[in-house]
Amino acid sequence: MIAVNVAVGPRMMLQSGAWFDFLDPESSAFTIEDIAAGLSKTCRYAGQCSAFFSVAEHSLLVSEVAHQHAYAALMHDAAEAFIGDVTRPLKQLLPDFKRIEARVERAIFERFDVPMPMPKDVKLADLRVLAAEQMQIMPPETSRWASYDRVEVAQIRVRHLPPEEAREAFLARFHELTPTVFRRHVRVA
Repeated sequence: MIAVNVAVGPRMMLQSGAWFDFLDPESSAFTIEDIAAGLSKTCRYAGQCSAFFSVAEHSLLVSEVAHQHAYAALMHDAAEAFIGDVTRPLKQLLPDFKRIEARVERAIFERFDVPMPMPKDVKLADLRVLAAEQMQIMPPETSRWASYDRVEVAQIRVRHLPPEEAREAFLARFHELTPTVFRRHVRVA
């Protein structure tokens, strides 16, 4: 068996053994564990940072900052578990990618009851965390935009969690924030 299959449509096998179809994400049998696995092994900034820093850890940090919308904040980058963390400059050159990303995101948000559109507080928390991350793990001039845009830097600390720890922390936060009734519809590792 191969991990990527385009005979039926562009799809890939997930760590759970389920197939993820990029043209029909709504029908794909992905789980929160698949999302946690992908996010925990995906490095932010295309790996161009001081040490490995996962999208899962970033999501945890945004969740800590966006108090009233902690669950939405945890899930805000969930699509990156399947499509990767494509840098903003490259994404601007790929209009088809943006369309695919939006559909994958919508499928995830509908399955896991994440509000659409994303609350503005989550977007602000994401910017605040971005500024703090860049100050801690990127070259000094990278975060200058925050002062120009008057973005208050979040009081967070990047810990550079290894993938397995980031995965477990993401899943623990997910289960902490989701109601018991909802958890019954999600496979638990």
